[in-house]
Amino acid sequence: MTSSESAPDGERAAGIITRGLAAVIDLIVVLVIMGALYGGLVLVMIVYSPAAFSLPSLSAVFSTVVTFGVAVVYLTGCWTVSGSTAGAVTMGLRVVGRRSPRVGLFVGLLRAVGCVLFPIGLLWVVVDRRRRSLQDIVFRTRVVYSRPAAT
Repeated sequence: MTSSESAPDGERAAGIITRGLAAVIDLIVVLVIMGALYGGLVLVMIVYSPAAFSLPSLSAVFSTVVTFGVAVVYLTGCWTVSGSTAGAVTMGLRVVGRRSPRVGLFVGLLRAVGCVLFPIGLLWVVVDRRRRSLQDIVFRTRVVYSRPAAT
């Protein structure tokens, strides 16, 4: 391991492959949540008016706004509570603050909005010596490999 691969406290910064795979897994989780929300909407409509039921058609704008909201809430909640999303846990990663093992709520929210609105910022990991995305640079966070719990 070279000095450019290690963080100041010895934690290794995650690379583009693991971070990209974690992002794909998180996208799948968000899509599953969206499917569950749609299924819940269908069930509520069946309960309240079974005779006049038809599958709801949702506009592209509405679906985009709800998907954005679900993704931001999901990422913010996961990063502030544990530092790891489902994708990050699967890939052995976690998001940490500049000097803290956790990301605060405000920073987590801003980072989530940045990641959802500008996902291409992840590609900066390829050219940055310290393996930081644009979101990591702007919000002073790091994505590092998690250490397994000691037994």
